[in-house]
Amino acid sequence: MPLIVNLVGAGLKAAMMLSLVFISAGSRGAEAQAAPKITPGRPRVERVLLLSLDGLHALDLANYVKARPSSALAQLSQHGLTYTNARSSLPSNSWPGLLAMVTGGSPLSTGVMFENSYDRSLSPPGSKCATIGTAVVYDSSIDHNPNALDAGGINPQTLPLNPARGCTPVYPHDYVRVNNIFEVIKQAGGRTAWSDKHPAYEFLNGPSGKGVDDLFTPEIRSTTKARSIPKVESYDDIKVEAILNEIDGKDHTGVRSVGVPEIFGMNFQSISMAQKMKGHGYIDGEGTPSAGLLDALDHTDRSIGKILEELQKRRLFDSTLIIVTPKHGDVPIDPLKFRAADLDLIPKIVNSIEPGLLLNAEQDGSIAMLWLKDQKRTLDVVNALRSKQTEAGIQQIFSGESLKLLFADPAKDPRMPDIVIQPNLGVIYVEAKSGFIEEHGGFTDDDTHVALLLSLPGFSQREIKSPVRTAQIAPTILQELGLNPRSLEAVVKEMTPTLPGLESSSSTSENQDVNSHP
Repeated sequence: MPLIVNLVGAGLKAAMMLSLVFISAGSRGAEAQAAPKITPGRPRVERVLLLSLDGLHALDLANYVKARPSSALAQLSQHGLTYTNARSSLPSNSWPGLLAMVTGGSPLSTGVMFENSYDRSLSPPGSKCATIGTAVVYDSSIDHNPNALDAGGINPQTLPLNPARGCTPVYPHDYVRVNNIFEVIKQAGGRTAWSDKHPAYEFLNGPSGKGVDDLFTPEIRSTTKARSIPKVESYDDIKVEAILNEIDGKDHTGVRSVGVPEIFGMNFQSISMAQKMKGHGYIDGEGTPSAGLLDALDHTDRSIGKILEELQKRRLFDSTLIIVTPKHGDVPIDPLKFRAADLDLIPKIVNSIEPGLLLNAEQDGSIAMLWLKDQKRTLDVVNALRSKQTEAGIQQIFSGESLKLLFADPAKDPRMPDIVIQPNLGVIYVEAKSGFIEEHGGFTDDDTHVALLLSLPGFSQREIKSPVRTAQIAPTILQELGLNPRSLEAVVKEMTPTLPGLESSSSTSENQDVNSHP
């Protein structure tokens, strides 16, 4: 089974020693399920473990494996396929990033640009649908108690309303337009499980609302507010314990015996938080980790080691495909490029054209998205933004045809922003009080060039340098489990291929670089 793991990089002395090493190193259910293609010489995949090590760049994985040849990640890479030119979703953010991995699609299919956005067809929470058009916010603010670990679940009073469906609350899973691997695997009789950082991650249940048998979503808000790497690591430990229980055939609590899932996994937060926090992050543009980031990387690697040990103990290791990748990278790697954007500037520019023209602005991390009250004024806004492009730190503006090359037409899709802004590399939209020096969400190399490793005993160690996307993980998981990748609606719509190299991955092959095309 694939494992997707999230890593976060112990004292300053250890970090500097490691830096020397780095520097010197130079349509749903409609089709019959296809039979799995099993390469002779490798075991059959019976389950997939997906580990999302949020923030983990391809560079981080390469540096870490080289510097820590005895690490768990190095062990996985020794019988794994490392895709050195893998790209995350656009935008490179948590919801679209994870949705890409489990649906095989982009916002074109999922309808999700960001976890916080705007929808012209929905109504505000508590409005009784008296008005239409609302900000859509799916973060800790929808919890009953966002400061508690269990969060008390989702408070329906905080959810947007759908006037087309009797003014009912739109839960996160209702917002996603296509099915996912959890639904397909469950429909085929398999057990499903996942663990993540907010109750809002119930969106993984998919449109059916029933995709994940065992969903564990401890709220991370109070942990991140503490700005403490050890506390984030302890938070990750809670979810690692859930994975260990699931490997033992129990539910995430370890109380009920339910059987080992066919698909399960979790996200790690430690690496991403250590990248973001002032005083940590990277030492230089080569990706040398600070002491705090190195500690997070090491802690995450030890956690993966515990998972591997438990799989071996239960004699499940040989039949479990492990996938390691993140939802997104974090930007900038080079600390000298960091600049906090003026959060008031873009809204002022838009409203200077016409008061109240700005319907909604989502300035989050390394991307800004604008929804306009009058879409006919889009070009006027773009021209005004270009006149202040240097001051605003803007690299590129997507609107009109340039926007429609990547996403749905905002004139036809009520969720799509009218304008998307990619700031210069290193410029991030963040409140000064946050103290963050890195963020995610944009289209830059630091945002999108992520780690991707598929590991299974019997695989030969290989590097595949041809471009791939994390969206290819979803159909690959189904293929390896003997299910039909085209059971995924987004795969059909976007013609998402499986990942290359698996058809010739037996241990009888020689180690080599591969430049096959997906």
